[in-house]
Amino acid sequence: MNPQSIDDSQVVINVDGLTRWFGPLLAVDNVHFQIYRGSIFGLLGPNGSGKSTIIRMLCGVLEPSAGTATVLGFDVRREAEAIKQHIGYMSQRFSLYSDLSVRENLEFYGRIYGLDDRRLAARFQDVVGLTGIGDRLDQLAGHLSGGWKQRLALACALIHEPSVVFLDEPTAGIDPVARRDLWDLLFELAGRGVTLFVTTHYMDEAERCSKVGYISGGKLIVCGKPDELKRLDTVTPPGTRRWEVETPSSTAALSRLRTAEGVLDATLFGQTIHLLATDELNETNLAERLQLPKEATTFRPIEPTLEDVFVTLSRAADDGKLSSTDVRPPTPALPREGLRRAQPSGGGGSDLDAQEQRGHVAQPTPRPTRRSGPFNGLMAILRKETSHVRREPSTLFFLLVVPVIQTIIFGYAINTQIENIPTVVFDLDGRRAARELVESFENTRTFAIIDQVFDEDSFRRSLTSGRARVGIKIPPDFTDRLVQGEQSRVQLLIDGSDSQVATSALNTTSLLGFTRSLRIAQPLAEGLPNVPARDAFGHVAIPIEMRPRLLFNPDLKSEHFFVPGLVGIILQLVTLFLTSFAIVRERELGTLEQLFVTPVGRAGLMLGKLVPYAFIGVVETLIVLTVMVYVFGVPIRGSVALLMALSTLFLVCALGLGLLVSTLAKTQLQAMQFAFLIMLPSVLLSGFVFPRSEMPWPIYAISSILPVTYFVEILRGVVLRGADLIDLLPNVAALAACCVAILLLSISRFQKHLA
Repeated sequence: MNPQSIDDSQVVINVDGLTRWFGPLLAVDNVHFQIYRGSIFGLLGPNGSGKSTIIRMLCGVLEPSAGTATVLGFDVRREAEAIKQHIGYMSQRFSLYSDLSVRENLEFYGRIYGLDDRRLAARFQDVVGLTGIGDRLDQLAGHLSGGWKQRLALACALIHEPSVVFLDEPTAGIDPVARRDLWDLLFELAGRGVTLFVTTHYMDEAERCSKVGYISGGKLIVCGKPDELKRLDTVTPPGTRRWEVETPSSTAALSRLRTAEGVLDATLFGQTIHLLATDELNETNLAERLQLPKEATTFRPIEPTLEDVFVTLSRAADDGKLSSTDVRPPTPALPREGLRRAQPSGGGGSDLDAQEQRGHVAQPTPRPTRRSGPFNGLMAILRKETSHVRREPSTLFFLLVVPVIQTIIFGYAINTQIENIPTVVFDLDGRRAARELVESFENTRTFAIIDQVFDEDSFRRSLTSGRARVGIKIPPDFTDRLVQGEQSRVQLLIDGSDSQVATSALNTTSLLGFTRSLRIAQPLAEGLPNVPARDAFGHVAIPIEMRPRLLFNPDLKSEHFFVPGLVGIILQLVTLFLTSFAIVRERELGTLEQLFVTPVGRAGLMLGKLVPYAFIGVVETLIVLTVMVYVFGVPIRGSVALLMALSTLFLVCALGLGLLVSTLAKTQLQAMQFAFLIMLPSVLLSGFVFPRSEMPWPIYAISSILPVTYFVEILRGVVLRGADLIDLLPNVAALAACCVAILLLSISRFQKHLA
């Protein structure tokens, strides 16, 4: 169906039995309604009643559990993508790009909908003129006020000229002037034939809608024109009438009215009282019930407001006395004579002020104040943070499982033992001596012979292509020169692009050449009368024999060196990232501002956030150490209790570092950037990979202020060397000093107010 062909009498949105479940929760329950072209449909209801869920289903981003719905003739299940081409959407919360200007946001959304440059320029001018946002085009969207943000959001929703616009609480959080201006824009859009679907909490906005639906508990209680809904028998039952009562002491009168016989409902409405009473009550006996002389009180019969309608229906629905089949809009009828619609009079505090002036208002008894302290609210914050951790499986996965995966991956991946270097052989000799030399290269396990070539071009190409890292070229006279007692030269070409591979190949080649030469020379030296030296058995030997002995890691296994240090790196990585996001996330969501107006102390707030992560960090340490011992076979030679105690000290330091980052960063993106800024030198400068003793002194000085530098030394000392506290005292003292400095800096920067 072409949406442009729909006339004013046609149904634009048709909802039939729409239902949505979220697990066991029934969010929308068998909803029915129709919306016509060019109308403004208002959907009202309390928070959590299903308004936003209905919009998401009609926009095609949430599939219904049951029922059907069409928008512009497109089915929300089967033609969701087609719907998105013809509708605009304004979310409940401002969700445009705050770091882009007004112009850039509009152009971005225009291009998203496929507008070419000419059409985009035309639509740009149209929506700018409609919303009046032309003098703010170069201003960042994040710097706009609430009202202008809503105008920009509406402009982006209209840039592609939609036929239907969904607005989810578009006026929430903006001032009355901005609300009125926004509604003026909506009326203009409706006049142009655009259909508007609006959710709101404001009764005055509901009065402006062509048709209103009220939803409660997922059920559509009633749907109809505002004037029709006010005449529902459920709202003003037969035999009752509504009154507006104006009296100097409305607050005191309200309490008496609510208990008076014949009064069914009474509530303050500005400076007056609105009440529902039986027909037997008139102005005279109402004044008697108020215990006031009639001339001091004014009574006026009124029609119900939409607030009366929805409050009455909600209470009836909550009491189980009402279903959507009970309320049908009546046939339009002329209003009863003498009735008028009550207008809101503004705030409800002026009558209270008047009573205070006359001395009739009892002052509340002051409560005893609790002494404020820095740790106020600690337990409350602790419980809240613990609940967050318990209810977020992704956080637990990141804390407990990801470090294990990282330890295993990096433990196997980081290996300094260079073996099986791809090697190509160009043997121009081909005799036994040459073949034995090639076998000697392969037996070292440093080299892996992948090919044997027979021409110079293939030999060179194997190296330049990267297929081989080492090339061995044996000359044609190799065997002849050995037999003649002459020196024979073997050419080795080594790819130096990887320094570690090249160094390993070079060292192995030198050692192999020395060993082969010694083996050839030894039989010849046996027959000489004088030799440099002989061993205990009288055999020819080199003059000096070195007998090295390797301590702590005799097999030179790289995992014994890297994995203990890896434990420290991973612990800092996890705790730093999680803690740095803790306060920044709440700042972005606005919940931190709510905490600032409570009695919670600074220390209570910070410790409440850190302690749960500290406990989890201890568990994480145990898990990672278990992986180190049982997966990589790295034994802990020292005291496990000492290791856990010093690990806890490092965890506190790492958590404080994350807290410091959260005081520096304003957004989660900045927090991530700061965290990476800390992690990069922690990996490269802590001695985890490269020895600190070889670093230039400025770099060495920087590495000395990193807490992980000392913890890596502590880990390797306890795990590999069996060091005790006395041996580790300099590193422990340095780590403790870093911890104190970081915590003091974090506490001093964290202020209980908004910047």
